[in-house]
Amino acid sequence: MAVKSSELGLRAKLKHHCGVVGLSSLKEINLPQRLFYPLFALQHRGQESCGLTYSRKGQLITYKDLGLVSQVLSHYLREEHPSQIGIGHVRYSTQGANKLENAQPFAIACQKGNIAFAHNGNISNSSCIRKMLFRQGAIFQSTSDSELILHLIAHSSKNTFEESLLEAVAQLEGAYAGLFIHNEKLYALRDPLGFRPLVMGKTPELTAFASETCALEMLGINQAEEVLPGELIVVDKGEVRRQSFCQSTLKSQCIFELIYFARPDSTVFGVPVHLVRKKMGAALAAVDPYRADLVIPVPDSGNSAALGYALASGLPFEFGLTRNHYSGRTFIQPSQDMREFGVRLKLHPIKRVIAGKRIVIIDDSMVRGTTSRILIKMLKQAGAREVHLRLASPELKYPCFFGIDIPIREELISNRMTPSQIADYIGADSVFFLPLDSLKACVENPSDFCYACFNGAYPCPVSNENMRRKD
Repeated sequence: MAVKSSELGLRAKLKHHCGVVGLSSLKEINLPQRLFYPLFALQHRGQESCGLTYSRKGQLITYKDLGLVSQVLSHYLREEHPSQIGIGHVRYSTQGANKLENAQPFAIACQKGNIAFAHNGNISNSSCIRKMLFRQGAIFQSTSDSELILHLIAHSSKNTFEESLLEAVAQLEGAYAGLFIHNEKLYALRDPLGFRPLVMGKTPELTAFASETCALEMLGINQAEEVLPGELIVVDKGEVRRQSFCQSTLKSQCIFELIYFARPDSTVFGVPVHLVRKKMGAALAAVDPYRADLVIPVPDSGNSAALGYALASGLPFEFGLTRNHYSGRTFIQPSQDMREFGVRLKLHPIKRVIAGKRIVIIDDSMVRGTTSRILIKMLKQAGAREVHLRLASPELKYPCFFGIDIPIREELISNRMTPSQIADYIGADSVFFLPLDSLKACVENPSDFCYACFNGAYPCPVSNENMRRKD
């Protein structure tokens, strides 16, 4: 069922599924404390819940709750919890509601032993798997698709955990980058198409995995390598074993990791994020016929692209909007007045910068146009003579089934309006999107990326039944 426009509130920015961290140490350390910092670095990937699991004297100890890392896990900074292995997770829900039972990591006991699991991605055939497991008598504790993977392992007839794990993932379609703990070993794996990023780094005493390199750098690890698509890595007392469990000639890395989701100081899929976003901004300027007085970003998501646009166009770059980093998450608001107030809590124009100017404002993407409409109104009330909105990505026209909360087609503004109609709707003087071919030219191997949210060319089968089941 489509969401009414009055219910959309300010959820006009895309949301990611989650971020993961895993650590294996040669000696006992205060491991939960070590997990805290890289999880804090990944907070942008999920702000609904967080948690960690670590091993203590052969037992798996899990602590998780709704809220931010600083709220949920800060007590680990004050207490000693010696351990050699642990995993952590930050979550935003695309399947399964924002409830405590859906928070990760999941930790279970079954005939394969004690297992902990943290997952980044979205299983596109989860409805079929859930129905199959239900018929077999499975009892579900959550509505998250991540739990299904543990059920598949527990139901496997294979003798060992590793064999059961590989049999389980062979039944999955879609995106998964996951970390497991079993028998004091740390397991990391990534789906054969490589939708979601996962990197590994080492010190003499520590092996670490994370969704982004910025998290490893919090641990003093400045050199990282990717977990390859279709690869399983096992860490056992410092020994690292790598094996390919499924080879694919294709990759489908999520292009939105580079456009918006990853932190600009990260390297994702081997690509420096800030630099590629500058390229996107420059590519946008190269095909944009309009010239204004000033280029400003929507902070912080538009900063890198706006800088690239300004450099390529020769226009001055300025910060015409300030962002309040202490405003917290933006919630659905019941009225237009409250929605506008919510945007003003986060963003506010700098009048002396923009008054009387023709402004080009750069953002990463447009979902429903709700926030853009409010921003344009704010800028014009602050004295901007003209406001021209530029998006450093193509028009979003299709939902994502692989771990990003892109709404159903009817909710995406680019499915209902042309750029000219969007400009009229949001009150801008013009709206212009980065063409898909220009976006592809910004990366070295464009065929390695998924562009399904722009062109509908899904790299594996999908089902509408899976879309954002948040019951």
